[in-house]
Amino acid sequence: MEKLNNAHKKQILTYLKLTGMKLGYLLNFGDELMRDGITRVVNGNIN
Repeated sequence: MEKLNNAHKKQILTYLKLTGMKLGYLLNFGDELMRDGITRVVNGNIN
């Protein structure tokens, strides 16, 4: 089972910045429960 690390978070932040999006989610299908494998990532401040 692979865990999320800082490289995964940096990669999605890069994608968010390049696309101009402010919100993204990382999904880790390796966790026992799906709700434990969802990580919300924010690019900047959301108003």
